[in-house]
Amino acid sequence: MNGFKIYADPESVAQAVVDYLSEQIKTCVDKKGQCHVVLPGGSTPARCLELLAEKPLPWDKIHWYPGDERCYPIGHAERNDTMISSKLFSQTNKASVNFHPIAAELGAEPGAKKYAALLDATGGMDIVVLGMGEDGHTASLFPGNAALENMSSAVPVYGAPKAPPERVSIGLNTLKGADHCIVIATGENKREALQKLKQGEILPVGMVEPDVWFVDEFAVHGVVTG
Repeated sequence: MNGFKIYADPESVAQAVVDYLSEQIKTCVDKKGQCHVVLPGGSTPARCLELLAEKPLPWDKIHWYPGDERCYPIGHAERNDTMISSKLFSQTNKASVNFHPIAAELGAEPGAKKYAALLDATGGMDIVVLGMGEDGHTASLFPGNAALENMSSAVPVYGAPKAPPERVSIGLNTLKGADHCIVIATGENKREALQKLKQGEILPVGMVEPDVWFVDEFAVHGVVTG
């Protein structure tokens, strides 16, 4: 478990993630002319997106992709694309044209098939930003779930232990294949999963093989340094 950047609290983590991500995006655009970025859901990532919206980025050259989506109707408050749209594109509509939501409202299988076709046409993701659940899941890839074995770029998820049980997630291979991957984990409720990872337990978030972890003191107390 290398590459840990530890900060005092979730707000400090969010600030650090945004500074780091901004530089990564600019470097990618300078190199390739565009940048494909996977975004997470969750409360700390939501704050990151608010801060990112204020950055002077080459917005017209950045394409944004949710890492996963819940099979709810369009506009549902619990959908990740609802949060992403309200936080990242709240100040202007400067990049919403380059936002690629998952059609999870179609159902897990049709939504995954449609999203996979979109992802396959990109040639791969440049930057992946992920959160981590208390059980070590990331995106909608849960421990022991069959979706982890699916080699498609986007996969249907059934039987998720959190509501709703049906979801669409970017597949493990696509997440692992990104040029750069960071994970955000804050709060003491993430400590047990990080402890398991340190002890060598295989969890979905570790299977992605992140390059950098952005965590706060509450999440890693007694884990990374203990």
